[in-house]
Amino acid sequence: MLKYTIRRILGMIPMLLLISIVVFSLALSMPGDPFGGEIDPNNTDPEYIEKMREEAGLNDPVHVQYARWIANFVQGDFGESTRYKMPVSELIAERMPNTIFLGVTSLIITYILAFAMGMYAGRKPYTAGDNFIGGLNYLGLAIPSYIAGVFAIYFFSFKLGWFPFSGSIDIRLTEGTLEWYLSRLHHVFLPAVVLGALGTASYTQFLRNDIIESSRKDYVRTARAKGTPESKIYNKHILRNSIIPLITFLGFDIVTLISGAIITEAIFTYPGIGQLFLDSINSRDFPVIMTLTMMFSFLVLFGNMVADLLYGIVDPRIRVD
Repeated sequence: MLKYTIRRILGMIPMLLLISIVVFSLALSMPGDPFGGEIDPNNTDPEYIEKMREEAGLNDPVHVQYARWIANFVQGDFGESTRYKMPVSELIAERMPNTIFLGVTSLIITYILAFAMGMYAGRKPYTAGDNFIGGLNYLGLAIPSYIAGVFAIYFFSFKLGWFPFSGSIDIRLTEGTLEWYLSRLHHVFLPAVVLGALGTASYTQFLRNDIIESSRKDYVRTARAKGTPESKIYNKHILRNSIIPLITFLGFDIVTLISGAIITEAIFTYPGIGQLFLDSINSRDFPVIMTLTMMFSFLVLFGNMVADLLYGIVDPRIRVD
């Protein structure tokens, strides 16, 4: 397992190098630049704009720009945001806690709902309850997140007034107090429910279908023939094998913890990494765009590796040496 992990980590290096070339090429292909899209009204002089482009190295040959960027990136220097006028690393670190909090909360909601509904539907297939859960799942798959977010804001924020529709904290509260933590939970709950509930559908269906398939296998029939209680058959034999497909999702959920839901954060104006990514695209903030894209790409590769390792933990029969 250790050798396999080391090989996977080393194999990520050339993949990340190729991704960096693609990311850099796509950034250069975007129309405009940071200084053409974010001009101070008091500094509209073309000479000033050209001077800023020269200082930023945007007039250098493409290969020189790429070599400088990748060399700095490897050393942990992600550049300075042209919009926020601060180091990209500090900007991301400032938004990261909000996105992680949103991601963890939504994943907890997702797994609680998915396991509860998936196990019920799998144990009682083709019943009224199973059909009802299936209808909810198809509805969740059909509704786009931006539609669900708008309706959630309209009903629960504007009509009922139960939850705030924007922000991540009440700025009037003192950081570290109980009221401050409760305010954070209050602000994150609605976007987390939208994000978590919509993500439940695929998890539930995978778990439900796998439980039904596993319940028909020979080892389950043998256990029943020996008089093993149904609860033990489902909890010990079927469920352990049925959660293996969900491990794939769990690996990619690492990306969700960091990137959050870009659309959901934008709708709720939740100050996280997702909203920062959209704002950076609109303002042509290349250092932030490229850094976040590389971070998301790395997390996808890392999540893939974690999923493979978790396979071996859940089921020792498929461990890789």
